[in-house]
Amino acid sequence: MKMTFRHYGDSDPVSLEKISQIPQIYSIVSAVYDVPAGGVWSRESIKKIKDDAEKHGLKFEVVESVPVPEDIKLGNENAPALIENYCENIRRLGEAGVKCVCYNFMPVFDWLRSELERKSSDGSNSLAYDENTVLSMDPVKGSLSLPGWDESYTKEGLKDVLSQYENITEEMLWDNLAAFLKKVIPVAHEAGVNMAIHPDDPPWGIFGLPRIITNEQNIERFLKIVDMKENGLTFCTGSLGADVNNDLIHMIHKFGDRIHFAHIRNIKHTGYRQFHETAHPTSCGSLDIYGITKALHDVGFDGYIRPDHGRMIWGETGRYGYGLYDRALGAAYINGLWEAIDKLSRGE
Repeated sequence: MKMTFRHYGDSDPVSLEKISQIPQIYSIVSAVYDVPAGGVWSRESIKKIKDDAEKHGLKFEVVESVPVPEDIKLGNENAPALIENYCENIRRLGEAGVKCVCYNFMPVFDWLRSELERKSSDGSNSLAYDENTVLSMDPVKGSLSLPGWDESYTKEGLKDVLSQYENITEEMLWDNLAAFLKKVIPVAHEAGVNMAIHPDDPPWGIFGLPRIITNEQNIERFLKIVDMKENGLTFCTGSLGADVNNDLIHMIHKFGDRIHFAHIRNIKHTGYRQFHETAHPTSCGSLDIYGITKALHDVGFDGYIRPDHGRMIWGETGRYGYGLYDRALGAAYINGLWEAIDKLSRGE
């Protein structure tokens, strides 16, 4: 297991120097952030990320993410050229020593929450989701504000892209994903890069848009599209765990040899499709973080882990879900679990 930490480049208030002071961080997880989705990343930009990390004693072996343009998800006439650009990015990342690329195939919206600063009794705040609140929102009318996507579309642009999905069914989205994988995965194999799809977050349809990387059955279908090691998973406990019907520990044992990256976070279920994010320890939420970590160890997981999201604590402000303090605590907790599980497995 290799512990990693998300970094958003020069604009990130959590500096590489601070990340390097967290014990046992092996690699940063980053990306080129100034190239629009579908563009080709320059070798110079990739090298800068690697060089900056290495100056602080860190590797750069995981990219999150190389965004998949909407035209590819829609499968329109622009998709073939954009897939070729995507393949070129994978080649360049492989040349630079990147071993794993996390990406998603969620139409329009990335991870979605209804609240960004849910206040807890201890004074911390965290991300939260309430299905009733989401159902009352109209993204076209601007009644929704989320990090990630809301800076990418004007109101008219969002209306246009949503209209393009009106006739896209789940099966059509599967077809477009298959076309993408059949081109990209062989390139990833040649480049020495494991592709790790991120589950949909939350793992159900929103605003009438299809979502397909949501549960055990669909993950099994996904892995069979291109049955190669490089076609793998980012196992995100918070995303998959949002659906109480997903048995995370069973899924790790079933798909373990195709899990290349793990996002570990805890959430607390408070009702039907209602949850908020918590501190990482098992006792703080509804997910068995110890059991999840043990399952990863049991299947011989030797990929990358990062503490995912985190509360804002001790007065910290910054990028929602990506403060320093709670994620650093999460990394320390996961590292401690792993060491204890590893020593127990060897009878020490």
